[in-house]
Amino acid sequence: MQLKFFATYRQISGCKACTVDAPATVLDLLHQVSQRWPEFRSLVLDEQGADRGKDVIILVNGRHIEHLDGIHTKLTDEDTVVLTPVVAGG
Repeated sequence: MQLKFFATYRQISGCKACTVDAPATVLDLLHQVSQRWPEFRSLVLDEQGADRGKDVIILVNGRHIEHLDGIHTKLTDEDTVVLTPVVAGG
């Protein structure tokens, strides 16, 4: 599975993209990312680790997970997942 990072998430991961084995769901992926890069935990997961953080946008194959099955969206090795922080500008 292709995992892509944008904005400050690139700085944390040290890469624009990487290949990972697809976990079962988006929530499992967020836990996997948080284990590999501990700085992500507070950014991509809520305090209990049961839901996504409020400031992360997650796309699976170009579709926001809100339009899929949310954090329970199933993943395969053929998927592309994008993690990007919510940003505001003017």
